[in-house]
Amino acid sequence: MNKTYHLILALFILVINVAFSQTDKTPDYSNMRAGEQVEFCIQHKKMAELMKNPAYLNSFAQGELELKKALQKGTPKGVVYKIPIVFHVLHNGGVENISDEQIYDQIDVLNRDFRLLNADAATVHSSFQGMPSDVEIEFVLATKAPNGTCFKGITRTKNILTNDGSNNDAQISAIKAGNDVYQGEWPGNKYLNVYVCANANGAAGYTYNPTDFWATSMSNGIWILHNYVGSIGTGTEQRSRAFTHEVGHWLNLSHTWGSNNNPGNLSSCDTDDDVTDTPNCIGVTSCNILANTCIDAVNDKIDNVENYMDYSYCSKMFTQGQVDRMRAALQVQSTGRYNLWQSSNLTATGATGVTSICKAEFSADRTSICIGEEVQFTDDSYNAVSGWNWEITPSTGWSFSANNSANSQNPKVLFSQSGSYTIKLTATDGSTSKVMSKSDFIKVMPPAASMPYWVGFETYTSLSNVSNWEVYSNNSNNGWTIESTVGNSGTRSAKLINFGQTGPNIDELTSAPIDLSVIPSTGSVTLSFRYSYRKKVSNDNEYLKVFISKDCGATWMQRKTLGGTGLSSLTSAASWKPTQQSDWVTVHMTNVTNTFFVQNFRMKFRFEGNNGNNIYLDDINLYPGGPSGSVVVGIDEIDDQTLFSYYPNPTEKELNVEFNVVRPEKVLFEITDYTGKILDNQLIQANEGDNLVLFDTSKYAAGVYLLNIKQENARKTIQFIVN
Repeated sequence: MNKTYHLILALFILVINVAFSQTDKTPDYSNMRAGEQVEFCIQHKKMAELMKNPAYLNSFAQGELELKKALQKGTPKGVVYKIPIVFHVLHNGGVENISDEQIYDQIDVLNRDFRLLNADAATVHSSFQGMPSDVEIEFVLATKAPNGTCFKGITRTKNILTNDGSNNDAQISAIKAGNDVYQGEWPGNKYLNVYVCANANGAAGYTYNPTDFWATSMSNGIWILHNYVGSIGTGTEQRSRAFTHEVGHWLNLSHTWGSNNNPGNLSSCDTDDDVTDTPNCIGVTSCNILANTCIDAVNDKIDNVENYMDYSYCSKMFTQGQVDRMRAALQVQSTGRYNLWQSSNLTATGATGVTSICKAEFSADRTSICIGEEVQFTDDSYNAVSGWNWEITPSTGWSFSANNSANSQNPKVLFSQSGSYTIKLTATDGSTSKVMSKSDFIKVMPPAASMPYWVGFETYTSLSNVSNWEVYSNNSNNGWTIESTVGNSGTRSAKLINFGQTGPNIDELTSAPIDLSVIPSTGSVTLSFRYSYRKKVSNDNEYLKVFISKDCGATWMQRKTLGGTGLSSLTSAASWKPTQQSDWVTVHMTNVTNTFFVQNFRMKFRFEGNNGNNIYLDDINLYPGGPSGSVVVGIDEIDDQTLFSYYPNPTEKELNVEFNVVRPEKVLFEITDYTGKILDNQLIQANEGDNLVLFDTSKYAAGVYLLNIKQENARKTIQFIVN
């Protein structure tokens, strides 16, 4: 703005701005851009809070004096300063765990904007034609951690604090303790630390002005919401400029209307951004390029709404005055900004340009698939890779998809046989090679089980290395395993020892594929299961959720939620274990709709614990028709009461059913089609020992039918075919 710089006035304004600080979580709608639900930036609110600290206030004043001297001295034109940057992704396994590609895209956007390579700079309003300026600052992903470890400029930390932005120190502590590259301090005078998270204290982003108060600290960084990073993935082209805005703050720029976070909410135009060529304004929250909020009768000029330091969705420029201020900020030694671009620091952080490989790495879009499905492998090796060689063990049961080979960077592979496959990648830069091998990385499920499906866990000794169930547990907590002494039926069940765990935790038990394609679209299916659970204390609020998939687990649909009192209203202060039949609850789900009548149907049980008690599962049962009070089993599940066989199958004229009972009892036989319509029924008084029942099938049209056998304490369903 066209005002004389005056340090005392600037400090006075900043102290006054303490009034803008919000200590509660009430949204400040005046600080939101049109159509958004988060405050765009809380830079000056954060600064106003810090100004309450006399030590910080003094530190800030000293930094401003040094900046003033640097501005007077100026910086040479044509010298490009390079800044090492690290993106710390703080996530809890959700969409906030953005891809490397989204981060690379943000770097491209940032450097494009700072080097005036953005094409839209040529479209600024005529009042500002010729004013957009090249900052001559570039940002380079660091490739060396503080301990010298080679990395790609990105760290990842899984922690629930990504969702709690109220304490940025806590978020930093989580990253220092739990990231996947280097656990310790990432000095703020060596790296520009960027924190990507799901909650940035209610804002799209924020940072702090340069001071020596924490020049070497990780607090000297930028916080940004994951969906304001880059123009791809969870980001968008419009929101990607938010990061350009925050880097401007980090290099000591204020908003175009001055040092507060409330555009359009000022009573006068007396505030100042200490830049002479940005017109006086009070700020806007939308792209009103004709806005003229501070009319100057002598030298009137419309607002520079298209400035990166405004809140508009059409920002595309920095002025030369802003460039001078940002470049001057890099000359101030006490704030740590000066050290960042020194050649010694660029070498130490690996920001000088990488010519050799330091690690082979890869990922896959899916690691658990069904027979006949493809896996897309992605090379994640770094930092200078020119060649690849993929090896898969065993050497049979798979093939590269069309136009893919062992030397493709990101090959797609088709797996045709069930089993576990080890994947090995050898990556090279042309002279040096690195190897990454992951044992049993791809699991191909066995052929789909037939209907009806039942598992009572009686033959299981563990859930590890069992081909028809998968176990997942986050945060290294206990996972699902086998209980060998109690069950709803029999003496075994699946259990999750949740008692004594530090929550929150997520534990999943996922089935292998089950063939529901034999069910006609007009038919019905019931999913039943038994569970036993107690709260630890009455206010526990834990969840058991059931998901189903129609594409072998590529996507999931939630179909059942049991939580809080709905899961159990009873408590047990000790580690829970059922001791009687009444401890078990039966759940019948009839919402497995015909969309899921596919060959590779799968189901998943997810328990979301939070310092509560144990849970047990048993008699997981999937069968045609409506809910049954007894377990519905198939020919492969023979109970202790009955020996059973039937023939011929397929049949044309007659179906023979042989069975053995240990005592006389009545047995009901029902023949139904797959819609559940009863076609025949016979009530047999079975005698102790062998019994034979004959059914006339000549009257049925060709197709698939079900035979339901109902005893006093058991029920079976078999499938037979009539030719």
